[in-house]
Amino acid sequence: MLKTKSILAGCLLALCGAAMALEVGDMAPDFQLPGADGKTYRLSDYTHKQAVVIAWFPKANTYGCTIECKSLAENGDRIRQFDVTYFMASVDPLATNVDFAEQTNADFPLLSDEDKSVAQAYGVLGPSGVAKRHTFYIGKDGRILKIDREVTPETSAEDMVRTLEELGVARTTAAAR
Repeated sequence: MLKTKSILAGCLLALCGAAMALEVGDMAPDFQLPGADGKTYRLSDYTHKQAVVIAWFPKANTYGCTIECKSLAENGDRIRQFDVTYFMASVDPLATNVDFAEQTNADFPLLSDEDKSVAQAYGVLGPSGVAKRHTFYIGKDGRILKIDREVTPETSAEDMVRTLEELGVARTTAAAR
């Protein structure tokens, strides 16, 4: 009987977690997180002005995450042709992300969610305690436009540009000329 109750409780928790997963059309959870550049970023400071992209990554200074971050850094000019603010975020300590940003020449903010509360709110905290590699595209109204759960680190920048085009995110004034 006790084993049956444990199994039932586990199933209910799994169902509740699945039911709470963010989906396209949901409001993106607001956050306030420190960036590797020394600034603090809050989602709501951007969403009324422009689209926002948050690329969650598992762990700084690992192979796939380094490739993804370098892809975004080396192709930032293509991403900045859109009216968008973009971040990479992890649950790594801020000092680790500061080092990672320097190592990869990141020219965009790397956010640290050390207490893992934002990762939990976005449903990206994996069972091993690190973030899953998911990218969230958020509209000016704060709603989730797309969730990419199959990010390819090597082509992350190109994929981000293609997705911004597909979503109809406006080009910046300089890019429109």
